[in-house]
Amino acid sequence: MSSQRSTSSNKITDDELNGLILRLQTLLPQLDQSRHGRVSAAKVLNEICSYIRRLQNEVDGLSGRLSQCLDSMDLTGFDAEIVRDLLQQ
Repeated sequence: MSSQRSTSSNKITDDELNGLILRLQTLLPQLDQSRHGRVSAAKVLNEICSYIRRLQNEVDGLSGRLSQCLDSMDLTGFDAEIVRDLLQQ
């Protein structure tokens, strides 16, 4: 019984879900509501997933470039540690 109560209290309402979808939609300029009107939740979620994948690819590419740059620099162990600490902030 208590597990049923906890699951039902964790359920999200349709209004909350629609609100979240609209907030996600604002993060995607290509789905600007003022130009496209109402967009389906499936399209918004699909576009958000694609956007996250593109961002991850960009992060991976930048990380690789940074590693190459750091490898080509003549850094002492102390300098390299400072650079790593700065990058992790």
